[in-house]
Amino acid sequence: MGRRKGARERTPEFFTVDVERLDQEGRGIAHVDGKVVFVQGALPNERVTYERLRSKSSFDIGRVTEVHRESVMRVTPRCPNFGLGPGSCGGCTMQHLEPSAQVAYKERVLLDTLWRIGKVRPELVLPPIHGPYWGYRHRARLTVRDVAKKGGILVGFHEKSSSYVADMHVCPILTPKVSALIDPLRELVAKLDMRQRMPQIEVSVGGDGRTALVFRHLDPLTDADRERLLAFGVEKEVDIWLQPKGPESAHAALPENEDKLGLELPEFGVRIAFKPTDFTQVNHELNETMVSRAIRLLDLSPDAKVADFFCGLGNFTLPIARRAGRVIGIEGSEGLVARARQGAAENGLAAKTVFRARNLFTWCEADWEELQKTMGGIDRILIDPPREGALALARVLAKTDKRPARIVYVSCNPATLARDCAVLHHEGGWHIRAAGIMNMFPHTGHVESIALLEPGEKPAEKSVEAEELERRIAAEGADNVKMTLSDGA
Repeated sequence: MGRRKGARERTPEFFTVDVERLDQEGRGIAHVDGKVVFVQGALPNERVTYERLRSKSSFDIGRVTEVHRESVMRVTPRCPNFGLGPGSCGGCTMQHLEPSAQVAYKERVLLDTLWRIGKVRPELVLPPIHGPYWGYRHRARLTVRDVAKKGGILVGFHEKSSSYVADMHVCPILTPKVSALIDPLRELVAKLDMRQRMPQIEVSVGGDGRTALVFRHLDPLTDADRERLLAFGVEKEVDIWLQPKGPESAHAALPENEDKLGLELPEFGVRIAFKPTDFTQVNHELNETMVSRAIRLLDLSPDAKVADFFCGLGNFTLPIARRAGRVIGIEGSEGLVARARQGAAENGLAAKTVFRARNLFTWCEADWEELQKTMGGIDRILIDPPREGALALARVLAKTDKRPARIVYVSCNPATLARDCAVLHHEGGWHIRAAGIMNMFPHTGHVESIALLEPGEKPAEKSVEAEELERRIAAEGADNVKMTLSDGA
């Protein structure tokens, strides 16, 4: 890769440090002359030499160049694309850390974030949920680029901290079938007339292993390109999908393949049909265990009335319906609501389910009152929001006197989970009875977690913690509350 025009040569600077712990991005934390340093590729208790990459007034960022004292947790990465230098793949950040140690690290991130942001601690730390460490990724978006300097077409994830595409030939976190398709896909795209106008290929694998490839094309396909794609689908036994515009435009090249993908939840006798551009959990085995744990934590009775917020296609709604009396799924997208309703009918659960489209980021007390009337009361709540969390909903549940017996909150962002639990606890008196992590994305810094809350006595007046949280939300914005493990280091 060439340097930018006018960029001055930088004299490399190297430092040797003792690494103390990891931050939320899996980087080692050390100190040089009282200044915090984040060292990519370093592990706790190691002594390393690093090259300084960036220097700010309050912190530096570096990259390991030599390990002098190695951690017992260090392992040899399985993937040839994993590394620290230019050209290494950015799909994983922690393959050098032993998998069980990754889980312990994520648990610490969760507990530390709950306390630092929310000033809350769970009464019980749930045992971590494990799944497969390799071949677990059933969804991925692969970038496509024609790079003459690297021999032509590249198909893969972006390089670490870069917009360039990694020159990869295998990927051990993808399913074996998809990993084996990387080189054939490179060869296929190289033959297409529109090789310069096909920026990405989305991969989606169903519960039975059925695989769909969604080709994003910026220009209409030529007849010859269509035939090449269809022939590839037959040869590799994959479904070919085409996406000329946004995700809603994706369609199967052969109409008979439109409804073939499905996600299985065998414990509950549920199959959820989905399109390859829909959001589904990437780790199917872990998803089954997660849904099972959530249902157990809800402690459902056969006549329970449940609300499932951010329900999507019904990943939790339909299993809940198998155990409860009635469940309402609420989601922001009219299209997803329609398809969740269809999924309930296909699973024989239409009589026990209700679905509504509603913007949950503007949820208010009037919405809660209407929901209570629709369902004749709510006994249990499940919340599974995107990274932005569920602040509006948390505020309503903190204020209301019509409180369900339990809330189970599934989170993909510890910072917004901590913020929302803090609102519920400090303003509404809710107790965080239990919380734990689920290793949905092994070898990455992504932390998926689950928390159980039960109502307690509301505080008579606003606490110092509640006032501080409100000040912080107002200053940073509801969607931007964040804190790294380095705060105060």
